[in-house]
Amino acid sequence: MRGTIRYTGDEGIAPGTVFVGVHRSTMPHARIVAVHTEAALEIDGVLEVVTGSDLYKVLGDRIYTGPAFADQPCLAVDKTRFVGEAVAAVLATDLATARSAVDEISVEYEELPPVYDVEDALRGDSFVHEELRPSSVFADLAHLHGVRGTNVAYEYRQVLGDSAAEHARAATTVSATTWAPPTHHVPIELPSTTAWVDSGRLELLSTTQTPSYVRQTVSDLLDLPLSRVRIMTRPLGGSFGCKMYDRLEPLAAALAWTTGRRVRIDATREEAFLLTTRHGAEVIGSMSADADGNIVAVSSDVRYDTGAFADVGPRIAAKSGLVAPGPYRIASVDVRSRCIYTNKVSAGPFRGFGVPQVTWSHETLVDELARELGEDPYLYRRRHLLREGDIATVGTKMHSADFLTCIDEVTKAIGWDKPTPQGDGRWVHGKGVAVGMKAVLTPTIANATLNLNQDGSATLLISTVDMGQGSDTIMSQIAGEVLCLDSRRIHVVRADTDATPYDTITAGSRSTYHTGNAVRLVAEAMRTKLLGFAAEQWGVPARELVLDARGVTHKKSDKLVTLPELVRAKFGARGATVTTSENFTSWWVPYDHDTGLSEKVTEHWFAGAAAVRIAVDTYTGRIRTQHLAIAGDVGRAINPTLVEQQLTGAAVMGIGHTLFDELVFDQGQITNATLLDYQLPSIKDVPEKMTPIIVESAHREGPFGAKGVGETTILPIAPAYAGAVRDACGVRITTLPLTPERVLHHLAASENARKAKR
Repeated sequence: MRGTIRYTGDEGIAPGTVFVGVHRSTMPHARIVAVHTEAALEIDGVLEVVTGSDLYKVLGDRIYTGPAFADQPCLAVDKTRFVGEAVAAVLATDLATARSAVDEISVEYEELPPVYDVEDALRGDSFVHEELRPSSVFADLAHLHGVRGTNVAYEYRQVLGDSAAEHARAATTVSATTWAPPTHHVPIELPSTTAWVDSGRLELLSTTQTPSYVRQTVSDLLDLPLSRVRIMTRPLGGSFGCKMYDRLEPLAAALAWTTGRRVRIDATREEAFLLTTRHGAEVIGSMSADADGNIVAVSSDVRYDTGAFADVGPRIAAKSGLVAPGPYRIASVDVRSRCIYTNKVSAGPFRGFGVPQVTWSHETLVDELARELGEDPYLYRRRHLLREGDIATVGTKMHSADFLTCIDEVTKAIGWDKPTPQGDGRWVHGKGVAVGMKAVLTPTIANATLNLNQDGSATLLISTVDMGQGSDTIMSQIAGEVLCLDSRRIHVVRADTDATPYDTITAGSRSTYHTGNAVRLVAEAMRTKLLGFAAEQWGVPARELVLDARGVTHKKSDKLVTLPELVRAKFGARGATVTTSENFTSWWVPYDHDTGLSEKVTEHWFAGAAAVRIAVDTYTGRIRTQHLAIAGDVGRAINPTLVEQQLTGAAVMGIGHTLFDELVFDQGQITNATLLDYQLPSIKDVPEKMTPIIVESAHREGPFGAKGVGETTILPIAPAYAGAVRDACGVRITTLPLTPERVLHHLAASENARKAKR
């Protein structure tokens, strides 16, 4: 907390920088008839006003970008697809002028029938896009090119056995339709991008988690070779997914390249709400058990509202749909997971990558099934949870996913077996438990380059972006462990595509495993190279040498050379460097087209659990958290303090989604897109007691057994709370968030139902 980190916004404004204000659509779905910019251009300080049609004349169809589908123009062309879409950009000498000038732009629209929600979308009375336009990023979507007459961007199916028949002959079946609303990421740091042309090269400094992706996107957008595009980052002041893929960068790049100016775009807090959201998701699910209580069938119809642009929605539909049945031994499943266009703000990646929404469903079902069977919700889950070596419903073997220890430890921590207080007539008490399961993003690529300096320090070059998760610390620890160096002597270079090597993405809790493995490999390669130097100098086999904190030692003679001495002897110069580079690429077996099954769908699994004790005020509907315990299987905790912080941070964000977070739309327009109206948990809303628990089930291929952790405990929070409300009040709530109003409504409905039965 020394305040020494420099963020993007801390960078000085270079002379000649022009500022960009964005005029945004007021229509959810409309054809653009005309854009009137004359009044804006008359304002002193306004240099240019650029529209989508202006850029289209230069860029053509390249103006459409996107990781899954090339469907997102940096400025609207021909029509707008959501309230808040960028329509025109004002370039001015100062930020205040740019933002005031956008109000002087007027747009003539021809309204089109809007698609407000997934029900509208599936009826097919109006289409957000005329046809599907898969991008070149995900080759497996190419078969969708040119598909017309649909709002379903992508559909994933998982079929195992005959679930319809199993449901029909089951002894007990429970069903529920759950809804998790769209939410916003709300990082402290707002998005910002500066772009300029330098000697025929396009350079950007941006708040992005995906510098390698942005480089490729800008290259394609402007039809430039990669060598003429440079993307730089700084540490991010939070993100959770909102600074990935196509945000401000395509517009900044297009404006800088076409005008020749150095442009800077800073999003306001209100504009940040319009750049991306978490997917709202409806899940229609059923779960059945036989007479012995074994889970024989699960069916899930998952509907992700992806908004106006697909973004990475097709990947979310698949990667989350594959775990929709839950982490249980299940005889048969039928999952249909769809990414669906609507005329709303585009949804994209968010901590958990769509899995919290399906966890909300399967944990609601299993909790209610246990209660229907008269069994303890904890013990029932425990009996059916997947174990090491079991095959998940998607067809992949389980490894390093210790659900049992996670659920045992959280229930033990809150005293699950202890009596629940009776309450005083106003306050009622309850306990709940839930588990979560997620697959890490696979396949992906991570590269690392390591420079060992002659003084025995090192410089590590990776493109993983540190945004508060502590990746720079972890990576220097991994390299230091291999090379027997103090990690404080290893400097991690911030992502810069001119210097740092390719990395698929900083997201999905993949960095510790993927980049960590690349760092482990590059450090091992350096160790081998150093031992080779000593072997050459001493004329002995390298196998007789060992690297330790002192330097290189000959095991037979105890001869020792320090690293500075070794490197200087090799090159004959002070200040010399030794360089190694390595790659780590994970692999998978693509889903079967018909069944959605794969023998290796992921490189590793996340396993987590949460147990909570709450008190509910039956007069106000307020939920008070008395004790929340969370656990995550992290493989091995390289830095236990950072791991506990990640477990806790994810849980607190999950509390927000459970009790507060919700974007409210009225005819396609967000009505609470300010921090005055969008409610977040405060320090007074955190649990009275919180217990983070590290579970270590080492992964055989992880760096020192480690896996990721950042998303693990966000998954089970909402269903654990809902189970506790069910335990306390006897009502099952299936719509998030669990606001006081919603709790009171269900209590009143339950009381009316009881009265009606008398």
